[in-house]
Amino acid sequence: MDEKLYFQGKDGTKLTYRRWAPAQNLQSNPPATPLVMLHGAASNSTRWWYFTQHSRLAADHLLLRPDLRGHGESIWRGPARLDDWSQDIATLLQHEHQPRAILVGHCLGANIALNFAARYPDMCAGLVLIEPLAREAVTGILARLRPFIPLLRVAVSLIKLLNRIGLYRRQLGTLDLQVLDRRVHEASPAELQTMLVDYGSPKHDLKVIPTAQYLNNLIEIMRPLPIAEVRCPALVIQSSGRSITDPKQTQTLLQQLPQVEFATVDSEHWLPATHPDELCELTDNWVLKHHN
Repeated sequence: MDEKLYFQGKDGTKLTYRRWAPAQNLQSNPPATPLVMLHGAASNSTRWWYFTQHSRLAADHLLLRPDLRGHGESIWRGPARLDDWSQDIATLLQHEHQPRAILVGHCLGANIALNFAARYPDMCAGLVLIEPLAREAVTGILARLRPFIPLLRVAVSLIKLLNRIGLYRRQLGTLDLQVLDRRVHEASPAELQTMLVDYGSPKHDLKVIPTAQYLNNLIEIMRPLPIAEVRCPALVIQSSGRSITDPKQTQTLLQQLPQVEFATVDSEHWLPATHPDELCELTDNWVLKHHN
């Protein structure tokens, strides 16, 4: 059964998540470790539609997919930071009466998963990091933005001030990634590059996310990853392309993680959209190998 539910953050904010519960009794002995699946910047919990429909893990694992605070239906104009998201994940697990989980994160979601594992080590059984973003390894526009992070912080502060006096968009667009991804799956190679412009385009993203949160996501991506503080095993899945990050440099940095394994898919960024079948297979095999 798949359903949309809500929980309250520590500050009382109403947050949305989707919950897939397998048909068989979840109280089996011992119960399978649940998965918490974290989407990337300007995305939402529909990011994982293909996984819930095709993963072998859906047969006996609880799959929790939150709309991260400030994204999707978890509306909040804070904007949220890594510590906020990590605390929300811990609160979600407590809400679901789950002592620990495997965290699966894409892009910004992978960075959040790493921070959660460092901050709540007893609640994190393992990590599947899909295209994580290390500030030392970013390329393209993200690399060009690095020197301007102080200016982005000033811009976020100004936008927060405007929000406090009531100046903000009353309505934001909705984004169903199943619809968007199906177009990508059906596209010819010639059409694919044009379609992927929608993924990560500021013009597109700002339709569905508060401006302050959008800018703050860029700031949070540039924070150092707490690699030395992580204790659980990890699988790192990277795309081979260099449009967003350098995979070789990322692997060198994340090699310090304990019991880490690496896999590479021949693609540019956006693996959940372009190669969901390979992503499913890699994640399934690793989870079943380490947590079955």
